[in-house]
Amino acid sequence: MASQQDSSAYWSKNISIIKGCLIVWFVASFGMAILLRPLLSGIGVGGTDLGFWFAQQGSIIVFLILIFFYAWRMNKLDAEYGVDEE
Repeated sequence: MASQQDSSAYWSKNISIIKGCLIVWFVASFGMAILLRPLLSGIGVGGTDLGFWFAQQGSIIVFLILIFFYAWRMNKLDAEYGVDEE
């Protein structure tokens, strides 16, 4: 990295990505599975209601998707700031 300004911008974007991922994870795991479960009880998925499905499997799938998204996005950010491994 060339300067302190580049370093600050890099970490600012990194923290923004992390915050976005945490918000999505919170909505999928706590929001959909606990807070919105009564609203989702009429929607069937795999023989059960959508709220229960999110509590048991959906939040895990969303978490795995977020891991791959974060890795992909950070690779792009690293390349943009010249700190990539390749």
